Amino acid sequence: MTTRPPPRGGPKGRKPPAGKFQPYGERARTGPRTSARDAAERAARNRGDDAGARDPWTAAGTPHAVAAAAAAAAKPKPRPARDERKDAPPPRKAPPRPSAKPAAKAQTRSVESRPEPSAPPAGPTRREQRAAASATLASGVQTLTVEPDEAGMRIDRFLTARFPLLPFTRVQSIVRKGELRVDGKRAKPNDRLEPGMSVRVPPLRLDQPTERPRSAAREQDDAEFIRSLILYEDADMMILNKPFGLAVQGGSGTVRHVDGLLAALTGPDGQKPRLVHRLDKDTAGCLIIAKTRLAAATLAKSFRSRAARKIYWALTAGVPRVRQGRVSTYLAKDEPTDADARMRVAKHGDEGASHALTYYAMVDQAAQKLSWLSFKPVTGRTHQLRAHAAHIGHPIVGDPKYFSVENWELPGGIQNRLHLLARRIVIPHPRTGRPVDVSAPLPPHMAQSWNLLGFDASRYDPIVEAPES
Repeated sequence: MTTRPPPRGGPKGRKPPAGKFQPYGERARTGPRTSARDAAERAARNRGDDAGARDPWTAAGTPHAVAAAAAAAAKPKPRPARDERKDAPPPRKAPPRPSAKPAAKAQTRSVESRPEPSAPPAGPTRREQRAAASATLASGVQTLTVEPDEAGMRIDRFLTARFPLLPFTRVQSIVRKGELRVDGKRAKPNDRLEPGMSVRVPPLRLDQPTERPRSAAREQDDAEFIRSLILYEDADMMILNKPFGLAVQGGSGTVRHVDGLLAALTGPDGQKPRLVHRLDKDTAGCLIIAKTRLAAATLAKSFRSRAARKIYWALTAGVPRVRQGRVSTYLAKDEPTDADARMRVAKHGDEGASHALTYYAMVDQAAQKLSWLSFKPVTGRTHQLRAHAAHIGHPIVGDPKYFSVENWELPGGIQNRLHLLARRIVIPHPRTGRPVDVSAPLPPHMAQSWNLLGFDASRYDPIVEAPES
């Protein structure tokens, strides 16, 4: 005896009469769920919600509504089943679908009232980036990324440029203590950065800037003073004749310095002239200033590659037996924690020792007691010329750190000031590559000594053609 399988698809809870077949096409909305709209309507009915309010494709007048209407008109009507019988029970009707017209109007109003997308805002300027970095520095640890135009910058100068409110002594302190990391490693203040490097800055406390109005008269005076020192200037760089006693950068107790005075020359775009190298506070002469970040990076590379030629003049005690020579030593600080500590001659391998190389030549001498020496430094260590002059037994006159000659007195009329001048500098131009050759005059106290001793400042400098290594 064969048995027939039970009929499929009847309404739940009701069985079709015996011998009656329930056609598949007659059942109400029990077919396959192939429409996102059907799924949305079923979910709305289960929640007791209005499906029309969540029906974005039926909003009147929208492209979706027009496309949906056209598709519905073109869709052929389903064919009735061939074995449909008159005595078949009527199919279960689906509950009436709520009207979507009010929702369509609401949807139309919401679409019309939507604001137009605005243009993307312009990126922050350099000044805004520095201000934001300084404002957030005290909040915690930060990770900075080196930009392409910051390539080749020293770490201490990178931090000073990013955080102008941070004192330079504090910058050196956090680098020396290992609180700052570059790509996860400890670094030295004079290490160079490359684009893409990650610099981790520790949380710091900054003195809150006082909101005091900037004096226009003070800025004008500072700008006029800086311009009075210019020996050479173009669109990319300028060379100043730094006077004796004016510091290049701020420090403990230093209020007036070149770096602070350069703020008076800030352009409308927020670009402030930048220092490229440094001179000691009591050293006068040529000081290079870059007007743009790109020029600063290019000029700094010229110093590192030793493409810049520097000539210094000095008045020293005694007369060297070798009229022209070479001084090659290692120099290290007496006190590593002191930024302005005295340098000492060290051995290779000593902690903090760096190689220093200087060429010198005697231009003239007076009564076998004073010498006019011309120095050509190959490297650029701290106090290099002053330490090397003392190392060969002829310290520079007026040097408070390295002059230790016993029973020696200044001749009458010579001031007890450091007699060291950055006389001449030749450096490739950052944009054209052509050499820029600038010389600085003698400062007043050195000019007085030259006149008293009978030295002729217009004489040929014999060290110009000295070898490079």
